[in-house]
Amino acid sequence: MNALVATNRNFKLAARLLGLDSKLEKSLLIPFREIKVECTIPKDDGSLATFVGFRIQHDNARGPMKGGIRYHPEVDPDEVNALAQLMTWKTAVANIPYGGAKGGIGCNPGELSKSELERLTRVFTQKIHDLIGIHADVPAPDMGTGPQTMAWILDEYSKFHGHSPAVVTGKPIDLGGSLGRDAATGRGVLFATEALLNEHGKSICGQKVVIQGFGNVGSWAAQLIHEKGGKVVAVSDITGAIKNSKGIDIPNLLQHVKENKGVKGFYGGDSIDPKSILVEDCDILIPAALGGVINRGNANEIKAKFIIEAANHPTDPEADEILSKKGVIILPDIYANSGGVTVSYFEWVQNIQGFMWDEEKVNSELRTYMTKGFKDVKEMCQTHNCDLRMGAFTLGVSRVARATVLRGWEA
Repeated sequence: MNALVATNRNFKLAARLLGLDSKLEKSLLIPFREIKVECTIPKDDGSLATFVGFRIQHDNARGPMKGGIRYHPEVDPDEVNALAQLMTWKTAVANIPYGGAKGGIGCNPGELSKSELERLTRVFTQKIHDLIGIHADVPAPDMGTGPQTMAWILDEYSKFHGHSPAVVTGKPIDLGGSLGRDAATGRGVLFATEALLNEHGKSICGQKVVIQGFGNVGSWAAQLIHEKGGKVVAVSDITGAIKNSKGIDIPNLLQHVKENKGVKGFYGGDSIDPKSILVEDCDILIPAALGGVINRGNANEIKAKFIIEAANHPTDPEADEILSKKGVIILPDIYANSGGVTVSYFEWVQNIQGFMWDEEKVNSELRTYMTKGFKDVKEMCQTHNCDLRMGAFTLGVSRVARATVLRGWEA
């Protein structure tokens, strides 16, 4: 099931639990605006190349729209639509004053030089500068983009609107980026996991953890869980997968990944088939890579007691049902991976105030938001007698619905 179908399904289930009026339900689902632009740039060899860029702005009832920009050859409008909608519910669950958006450019960033990527980013910004803005739509990095991309967007946008550091988040620190932003999603995963385990009278110390994906989110989650005494027993990335039932030495693995561009060949663990990573024996499974990896085909074989969704939409609805019957507890993506957008919000606040926080304050505020978020989700679970995914969706949808009605926007 693709991401858009699954997201719409979860939204409709939540709307039914909340008893939303059908007109309000329909208006919440339709994106506010869809933008598609042509970006033509001169390549380094003098030839011209054309790329399609887009931005889907889903909802702004609770505040400016917020979401990543990805550079990927197979940018799928359906997936981006789903991710824009998920951002609407995610920012509402986190209770930060944003709506949802998502966008990107259909390109292969690995095949473009740095100067070509800069020209492409600047042309894209020129085409959408009057549709984004500090109080309208605040982009952030996503797949294939990073702090440098945000720096180019900030600079190009500022040519039209004056110095505007709050127009993007995930910027380099030297241009107003926030301390703690790099680790934020992974640290949020840690705080979310601690909140869930606490509910069950457990702590991270001694728990066996498997992490699929060792990019920014997976590697930070591994490092922070290891520091808390958790035992990371298997990890995987695009190069391969490794396992050590006694626990992987995460600081050494991080060094190996830095030097070798992947986990493959790490001496402190046995090489395993990456496809088996999700079904390894563990207490906690953290999918931190792609969507749709937990499905009908492998759900029955999953041994974890808890699944923490650090990736967007890693679990198909069919797998949800199978795992629920097995008693597996899933902490859903729209809460579990909201640490990144929460610290993006802190970055935006710091930029607007012109006053930067130290890292300790950023991390302390993130813990407060993640802990309160879990409590709010649990309250919705009790109110509607539902699982954590529906608890999170009903929480997010109810907050957006209330804001929509209060503004007088319902059809």
